[in-house]
Amino acid sequence: MRVALIAKDKPGHLHVRMENRPDHVAYLKAHDIVEQAGPCLDDAGEMCGSLIILNVEDAAQAQAFADGDPYAKAGLFETVDLIAWNRVIG
Repeated sequence: MRVALIAKDKPGHLHVRMENRPDHVAYLKAHDIVEQAGPCLDDAGEMCGSLIILNVEDAAQAQAFADGDPYAKAGLFETVDLIAWNRVIG
């Protein structure tokens, strides 16, 4: 099943994102369940969240991935939503 992980950063936490970015990117690359990933941008073009498409066995696997993300462990996110997603195009 595919799951969209949509995370919104806490306001004023860009420094937390930048400090933890290398570990976050390494975490993404280390997991073959990650199909697509990238930052969300605000009106000024600054990173303000994340969108990650996961291909997982079940919701528990998606939650475990989300919990292990270095960004989550650093307290970057204000919200994290895991939403079942159906790819139609691409």
